[in-house]
Amino acid sequence: MPALEAIKAATLSAADLIGVSDDSGVLEKGKRADIIAVDGDPTQDIHVMGNVVFVMKVGIIYKNITTGN
Repeated sequence: MPALEAIKAATLSAADLIGVSDDSGVLEKGKRADIIAVDGDPTQDIHVMGNVVFVMKVGIIYKNITTGN
């Protein structure tokens, strides 16, 4: 499976499958702010997904390597 398709399966498709796609699964105005950031381009190297440097859930930052949180 190409990297982008794997990411979609873990986000957009998963949200649809469990019935929460009305407010989750994509970055879009009015939806929950659940995001992660990795150090690199996961479409070029999916292994960068193993090194998450930023986590935000419902607008609250839980991990931010740049500030030490």
